Amino acid sequence: MTPRWRSLAAFREKPLDYSLLSIQCWQALQLQFMIDVITIRQFGLNACVQRAGYWVHNHMTNKIDHFAVGTETLTQGIDWVSDALGVTLEFGSKHDLMSTHNCVMQSGNESFFELIAIDPDAPAPPRTRWFTLDDATTQKRLAVHPRALCWVVNTTDLDATVANSPVDLGEIVHFQRGDRTWRLTVPADGHLPMQGLLPAFIEWSPGPHPSSGQKDLGVTLNKVLLSHPDPDELNSLLKQLHVDHLATATKADKPALAFELSSPKGTVILN
Repeated sequence: MTPRWRSLAAFREKPLDYSLLSIQCWQALQLQFMIDVITIRQFGLNACVQRAGYWVHNHMTNKIDHFAVGTETLTQGIDWVSDALGVTLEFGSKHDLMSTHNCVMQSGNESFFELIAIDPDAPAPPRTRWFTLDDATTQKRLAVHPRALCWVVNTTDLDATVANSPVDLGEIVHFQRGDRTWRLTVPADGHLPMQGLLPAFIEWSPGPHPSSGQKDLGVTLNKVLLSHPDPDELNSLLKQLHVDHLATATKADKPALAFELSSPKGTVILN
């Protein structure tokens, strides 16, 4: 829950106890919120620490969970990944609610690479598929070759992330595979905000990260690359979502998403 500023009148008459501040919280107070001793006296140390602690917590716990590369068919994608990265993916699992299927591999730092496609053997889904896979423009692009579609951020409090988001992140959709469950933000039309450049957010049920059971093929995600005609707006949203430490937007004529990877074939950018 986002902390609320509150004035503690009694506190103003007492000396400040700076031992209550961790180094990270004090830095957040000073740098992120421009809070000084006068402000602390005005609003109360507890309120200031809570505000800074919330920011620190999110910046320490929000991390890249996985990133999705779309493909017209998994067979096409496996061949393309083999040529581009020098690794061979195996068929993975199905998403019954979305009528999609995937291949996955570790990508370092408890994250994973997901190659995803519409499952031709699955029935039509009850809702629009995620990651714009039902979009005609996306389908035309994937017919040429696989494309970067989405990045997903792991958070420990998905409800608070959605409630405090400056933009509509979509519905929180529940998924289950065996004993493992997870919740993910999925916009109703399948399109992520800011032309698909803002991430989806995921919260897993307790347990090891799924990447721990995936193959390590020597591929590591180095950077999520974001380009946009108005990078200041995008960077502001990233900051408000507490993910600006994970990616930074640069200026370009058109919105674009790409992933920089280290692989057996060297550094590769998938766009």
